[in-house]
Amino acid sequence: MAETVIETHGLVKRYGDFTAVDGLDLEVQSGEVFGLLGPNGAGKTTTILMLLGLTEPTEGSIRVLGHDPVREPLAVKRLTGYLPDNVGFYDELTGRQNLFYTADLNGLSRKEAAAQIDRLLERVGLTHAADTKVGAYSRGMRQRLGVADVLLKRPRLVIMDEPTLGLDPEGARAFLRLIRELADEGMTVLLSSHLLHQVQAVCDRVAIFVKGQMIACGRVEELADQALAGEPLRLEVELSPCPPALLAELERLDGVESLRRLDATEHAADDELRRPVATPQGAGESSVRVELVCRRELRPEVSRLVAAHGAAVMHLTQVGRSLDDIYRRYFAEGGDGDGRPSKGAA
Repeated sequence: MAETVIETHGLVKRYGDFTAVDGLDLEVQSGEVFGLLGPNGAGKTTTILMLLGLTEPTEGSIRVLGHDPVREPLAVKRLTGYLPDNVGFYDELTGRQNLFYTADLNGLSRKEAAAQIDRLLERVGLTHAADTKVGAYSRGMRQRLGVADVLLKRPRLVIMDEPTLGLDPEGARAFLRLIRELADEGMTVLLSSHLLHQVQAVCDRVAIFVKGQMIACGRVEELADQALAGEPLRLEVELSPCPPALLAELERLDGVESLRRLDATEHAADDELRRPVATPQGAGESSVRVELVCRRELRPEVSRLVAAHGAAVMHLTQVGRSLDDIYRRYFAEGGDGDGRPSKGAA
């Protein structure tokens, strides 16, 4: 059974009349990449500060790796690495010198620190800039140096607050790969972000925050089932070749409500651009892209039917159930999907 790394019960934080976090019940398991998702002001950063013992809760309880951050803040800090959205370094020092400073604060010997710093600089791709002053680093380089800085003390839990904010697309992808590698090695990562596609790409589970409340929690597939219950499934399929009879049989498949053809320039989300299929006559086409609206899961049956016609499935995916779709649905319905905020962890 996986170890519970973070556990909160009835967690509340008020600032005067303003409630920043309202009744949070949260569990994060060992080895997870767990995402806190929500707009600015939703309570994500306040939650992180309470987990780290940097601000005290108004009500409720917290355990981080078996310790209470309020009563045992140093124990929590020894086991936890924190990467804020704007990492602070001494700009007049080099990357290597900044890491030596952190190593000294954590009681590492010079010899042990030197070997570990070389290894970490290589891991985050900064060996070439190790002896360059940090004032000359780009934001992406500073973030990567921040990861090396966090990993120096070999934490069991790493908490990251908007770590890819301001990074270019390639820099963000590289950073997400690094996060996934850490989890694959057994480290637990708590990631706060408002960037939906990045959260979906790297997180095992996601908690959606709105106005201080966690309104949903679980794997993306589970959240889709909750938020989009009752809606038909949409499958986007690319077939090559596409015999005329195949389209007709796909349309007659039990559970298919409609079949629409997509032009090469169309995207499945652009409903207003879709046009009905006119089943082609004569020879099959080399490649055809269609959308199926279904009452149930049909991907295995679609694949078998295509194969029976001697065609190949070049692309088959379920669309309209991404984290972006789920997120929009919760907000469209006033932030709770069914009118009852769900505070429990899935």
